[in-house]
Amino acid sequence: MAIQNEQDIHIIANLLKSMELFSTLDESEHAEVIKHITMDYLPSNHVLFKEGDPGNSMYIIKSGIIRIYHPGETPSFDKVVAMLGDGDFFGEMALLSETTRNANAMVVEPTQLFIIKKEDFLKLISENPKIAEKISAEFLERVKKNTREKNA
Repeated sequence: MAIQNEQDIHIIANLLKSMELFSTLDESEHAEVIKHITMDYLPSNHVLFKEGDPGNSMYIIKSGIIRIYHPGETPSFDKVVAMLGDGDFFGEMALLSETTRNANAMVVEPTQLFIIKKEDFLKLISENPKIAEKISAEFLERVKKNTREKNA
């Protein structure tokens, strides 16, 4: 469902400002990004994606809790990587890379998610070269930072 509610637009705009990938964009550019975001409601125990799945969307949690984990032999042996809640985001690297998911994501309690699908994101940056340039620069900085941290 497309985002039309003014309150949701305000929430997303504030979240985009705080996200490294979108932080260098101005207000009009954030508005362009928001046009490509949808919202979905997911019930408890819904598996959003599994390790090895293609990375085809990024998610921003409006409300609820998502568990990111590596599956064990049984659920009691799962290795929890993160518990994410309101305002948290995940999967953003999937928008810019061809990597597969490196963990599972499951809804812990009923959750509202803002979603940017890869195809919508690619359309956004192909139609907006200035946005593409800013996001590319930020992405390269993140890759450099991650590489330095891995090698430290």
